[in-house]
Amino acid sequence: MFNKILIANRGEIACRVAATARRLGVKTVAVYSDADARARHVAACDEAVHIGGSAPKESYLQWERIIAAAQATGAQAIHPGYGFLSENEDFADACAKAGLVFIGPPSSAIEAMGLKAESKRLMEKAGVPLVPGYHGTDQDPALLQREADRIGYPALIKASAGGGGKGMRVVEKSEDFAAALASCQREARNSFGSDAVLIEKYVQRPRHIEIQVFGDAHGNCVYLFERDCSVQRRHQKVLEEAPAPGMTPELRQRMGEAAVAAAKAVNYVGAGTVEFIVEQPEGYDHPEAMRFYFMEMNTRLQVEHPVTEAITGLDLVEWQLRVAGGEPLPLQQHELRMTGHAIEARICAENPDNQFLPATGTLRVYRKPAHAAFARGAVRFDDGVREGDAISPFYDSMIAKLIVHGDTREQALARLDAALAETRIVGLATNVQFLRHVVGSESFAKARLDTALIPRESAVLFQQDRVGTPTAVAAAVAQTLLGERALEGADPFSRRDGFRSHGLTTRRFDFDVAGATLQAMLTYGRDGALTLALGDVQGPLLIEPLDDGRFDLQFAGRRDTVQTWVTGETVHVFTARGATSLVEIDLLAHAGEGEGEGGRLTAPMPGKVVSFAVKAGDAVKKGQALAVMEAMKMEHTIAAPADGTVAELLYAPGDQVAEGAELLTLAAAN
Repeated sequence: MFNKILIANRGEIACRVAATARRLGVKTVAVYSDADARARHVAACDEAVHIGGSAPKESYLQWERIIAAAQATGAQAIHPGYGFLSENEDFADACAKAGLVFIGPPSSAIEAMGLKAESKRLMEKAGVPLVPGYHGTDQDPALLQREADRIGYPALIKASAGGGGKGMRVVEKSEDFAAALASCQREARNSFGSDAVLIEKYVQRPRHIEIQVFGDAHGNCVYLFERDCSVQRRHQKVLEEAPAPGMTPELRQRMGEAAVAAAKAVNYVGAGTVEFIVEQPEGYDHPEAMRFYFMEMNTRLQVEHPVTEAITGLDLVEWQLRVAGGEPLPLQQHELRMTGHAIEARICAENPDNQFLPATGTLRVYRKPAHAAFARGAVRFDDGVREGDAISPFYDSMIAKLIVHGDTREQALARLDAALAETRIVGLATNVQFLRHVVGSESFAKARLDTALIPRESAVLFQQDRVGTPTAVAAAVAQTLLGERALEGADPFSRRDGFRSHGLTTRRFDFDVAGATLQAMLTYGRDGALTLALGDVQGPLLIEPLDDGRFDLQFAGRRDTVQTWVTGETVHVFTARGATSLVEIDLLAHAGEGEGEGGRLTAPMPGKVVSFAVKAGDAVKKGQALAVMEAMKMEHTIAAPADGTVAELLYAPGDQVAEGAELLTLAAAN
């Protein structure tokens, strides 16, 4: 075992590796960028070294600085985590040349599996089933178009050097191929430094099932069962679970043995994942008919490895350290067992109701589920942030991973929903409520899984407020009253309960709820009773303070335990049913404000302008693509909100812009 390792990563995975190292008595060294100077992973390690600017290419991709930091601190090995340099064979070679152990596979295995086209040719020789497609080296666009036409549509364009859904497009018809190819190549070039792509048949009703493999330097290789990662958005995983629902023992063994064969074909050492696309030709209820095809091999630890740890009771990072140190695998295939069911939810800074647009901001409130409320080991929260930390535009949008384990899938689902219900994040948009909607959807609950689950269930997943307007408004009124009570003095002139020596008094509250202005009238009774009227909904308002800022709320025939936070004029409301927000309108503050200026298009997040599809003087139609921005490693298209004429472009391609920056102006159509 090593005495000291350097962790060449950041955030959640750096904290995760540091935790295992600490348990094993191994010292750790963190590296950090300008943006991460006060990050949690820096504090989690024994030492830390600054390596450059905020952008990854200025810091976490600067392997010379990382190797120098390892040598200067006396580290014996480097753990790359996932992303960044974890699948870079040149970095692995550089570590070896510097006398450092790369805690990962040999560079030859990374190289063999790093290019999707090359790896598929290798797997074909090994007898592993492949999806029909083109994996050649000739990247002439006309040839790629012909190959796609030959394979048939829908076809899938994938970056050969990529992963994580970047540089990937589904093309529905031939005439859309050229534009999709150009966008895919541009994103691949920016993310991976190579614009080479491959073309594949787009499998209908596909499941994404991957096998965790582990090899050592003594020739041993095992599979630690499978994970289902079918629930995806923008080709990126949202929920992962193990074991895969509906998996038969026979299919598990065939896929596991195929994954081991793939690993042995490249003399694999360490943790890896062999990913398969699984076709369901006879529907969801016939797992015996499923067919699997090799997609790719990820030569690193996966984001979703905790669900494998949950069902096996193993620490995969510990296995990585032991294998990298020359030890044989701790267990052989016949000794591995599965227990129960585990599910992981990726909590991300994004707006699901706006095409999952990444969000940035400060975690003003960041409260995790209370583990004591669950069975021991049933809930795990992996993260690399703290309350008050900023989510920047420089890195991935994932904030944390919530992992639950249960005796059955049904129990795990219930625990996941309960844990998500206890998760409180204020300060930026997240997908927490969207995850609850997915978990509660019919398709996911009944394990009718495929990569189209989210669009298929879109009617119940998006723009769904489970709290309800009456409860949300009543909660906002209640938090105002409770705040005023806290400020009251002992004398009667400080009372804020509407007391009058005669008659009743009524108080008006105005709110903006999802763009609609609502008015609520609160009436104070002589006995202290409160009555709230919201349009046609009227009734007693009962408030009972509890601990931790929570309160019991009764209104309009419902009782809820509520927790609220206020940022500016926005009231954030959390209940067991869900969460929502509304804006309390200060009538005096907003008096005299105009409607604002029209015809402007602003950046929805901080990022870089990639390109403009129009120039000044062009006439455009509503929905037409105007510009492309890049933020959090993904491209985002800015579309025209209405018909008009481009008056002026205010930036140039390559410019960095702040959130809210005006990119161009439109003159309204006559």
